[in-house]
Amino acid sequence: MVLKDKVVVVTGASEGIGRAIAERVSKEGAILAITGLNGDNLQEVASNIKSGGGKAEAFVCDLRDKNQIKDSVEAIVAKFGGIDVLINNAGIWQKVMQLDEIEDSVVEDVIATNLKGTILMTKYVLPHLKAKQEETAIINIVSRSGVIAKEGQSIYAASKYGAKGFTDVLRVDLKDTKIRIGAVYQAGVNTQLFSKTGEDIPTEKFTEPQDLADAVAYMLNRPAKIWLSEIRVIY
Repeated sequence: MVLKDKVVVVTGASEGIGRAIAERVSKEGAILAITGLNGDNLQEVASNIKSGGGKAEAFVCDLRDKNQIKDSVEAIVAKFGGIDVLINNAGIWQKVMQLDEIEDSVVEDVIATNLKGTILMTKYVLPHLKAKQEETAIINIVSRSGVIAKEGQSIYAASKYGAKGFTDVLRVDLKDTKIRIGAVYQAGVNTQLFSKTGEDIPTEKFTEPQDLADAVAYMLNRPAKIWLSEIRVIY
């Protein structure tokens, strides 16, 4: 896929993996529509992309709120006239602990953000991808926790195993369309994902967000007759 002038939506782009992906894809000439909770951070990312000669607009969106998701998609289409690529990246961590110790609010937030938000964002973007005559794509940044069970990650793993199943079915459902479906199953990445929950996990040896972003750009940049349906990244 040639990314120049393609409208690429990246969720959770205010920091970490999402920011790295947005900044990396912008170097290919793509037009970025970035979403996230932190409006100030989103504006900073958009400004950084623009200062480098790229094009980007920020759209504040809470993936726990379906109305905000729908409104954001409508605003992106109104601004750019369509969508070519969706990268579902946004996600939150569940501090490692046994299920009966996890607060109900954490259960709801993790499932709503990591799984339900991904599903609804895809649902509302899908008609716009189908409307395109040329190749389009959806890439879900899932996590290795969607394929490997780890102790104390019951809710996080549930959200990620769900995201994997969702991705696999999308691939089957859309096999006769021009929409390519991809997934990334990454191990630990050096971001603030863990520290936001108070989890003290050393991340220095983890994959750098910029390196993971290179892998995503590589997936999207493959020629028309080649598609990497999934990649698994370890550090």
